[in-house]
Amino acid sequence: MTQYLELAKAVNEAGLLRRRRGFYWTLIIGGALAVAAILTGVALLGDTWWQLLLAALLGVVVAQFGFLGHEAAHKQVFDSPRWNRWVGRFLAGLGTGLSYAWWMDKHGRHHSRPNQLGTDPDIESAVVAFTPEAADRRTGLAAALARRQGWFFLPLLLFEGWELHVASVRTLTTRDGMRQRWPELALLTVRHVAYLTFLFLVLPPGLAVAFVVVQVSVFGFLLGGAFAPNHIGMPIVGRGVTFDFLRRQVLMSRNIRGGPVVHFFLGGLEYQIEHHLFPKAPRPNLPKIRRTVRDYCRRHGVSYTETSLVQAYRDLMGYLNQVGLKNRNRYTCPLVREYRA
Repeated sequence: MTQYLELAKAVNEAGLLRRRRGFYWTLIIGGALAVAAILTGVALLGDTWWQLLLAALLGVVVAQFGFLGHEAAHKQVFDSPRWNRWVGRFLAGLGTGLSYAWWMDKHGRHHSRPNQLGTDPDIESAVVAFTPEAADRRTGLAAALARRQGWFFLPLLLFEGWELHVASVRTLTTRDGMRQRWPELALLTVRHVAYLTFLFLVLPPGLAVAFVVVQVSVFGFLLGGAFAPNHIGMPIVGRGVTFDFLRRQVLMSRNIRGGPVVHFFLGGLEYQIEHHLFPKAPRPNLPKIRRTVRDYCRRHGVSYTETSLVQAYRDLMGYLNQVGLKNRNRYTCPLVREYRA
C-alpha cells in the first residue's frame, strides 16, 4: 500500500484528479442532440431499409451514453456524490435502458478484486468459460462449444446488449433491498415505452423490429467489446489470494494502444490500468496519469501490460480457446508465464 500511496500522491499533486465538468457536459449535451438528430432522420426517412444505418448509428451513440454512465458511477464527472449518482442514474436509465443500481453492484465487485475467483462477477458466465475450472463443469454440447469459444466470442457480443437489458429488469423486479428501485423502474419504463412507441408509429412493424435488433446489437457489441480486452487473458487470482492494491490492479489489467478512433470506441477504457488505480480520475486526465503510472511501475519492477487492440483480441481469443480445451499448461499470457516461472 505504501507504493500506491506514493504514486497517488504524485498523481494528486499534479492535479490529475480534478474534475473536467466542461468535457462531460459537452459529451452529454452532444449525445442528446445526436439522439434527437437520428430520431428526426428516422421520422423523415420513412419506410426504407436504409433506416438500419441510422439504427447502427444510434447504437454507437447509446454506447457512448454507457461510457458516460460508467464514469458518473465512478464519480468522475462532478464533485458532488449526489450529482454523480443521479446523473449516472439518468444516463443509465434514459440513455441506455440499464439499471444504475445493478451496474454499481456488479461493477463495484469487479473493481475491488479484478479477475479473482469467487469475487469478480465478470469472470462468471453461463455462456463463456473464463477459467479452466469453469470449463471442467461443462459437458455435452456446452463443452464442445467451449472448445471453440474464442472464435465465438465476437459474435456473442452481439447478444450482450440484450443480456444487459434483461439483467437490469430482472434485478430491479426480483432483488430485495435495491436502492431507488422505483425511480429506476420508472426511467426504464419511460425510455423503453417511448422508444418503441415512436418506432412503431413511424415505421412498419417489421422494419421497427429490425431497427431495434440492429440498435441493441450494435450497442452491446461496442460496450462489451470495449470492456472485454481489459482483463480477459490476464492472470486469474485464486480464492483467498491477496495482493497489495497496486499490484492487484496493475497485474490483472491490460492497456490498449491506439489513436482517436480507438479512444472513441473504447470510451477511455483503453487506459484500464490507470482507471483501476484511480477510478475517480476523469477520462481526459488518463493519458497523463498513464505516463506517471508507467514510469513508476518501470522503476519498481511491476509488470505493466500494454498492447494493440488487435493483439489484445488475439490474446483474448487464444486464452478462451485454451480454457475451453481445458489446457492449463499452454496459457499464453506472457505475464502468467513470467509469474509461473
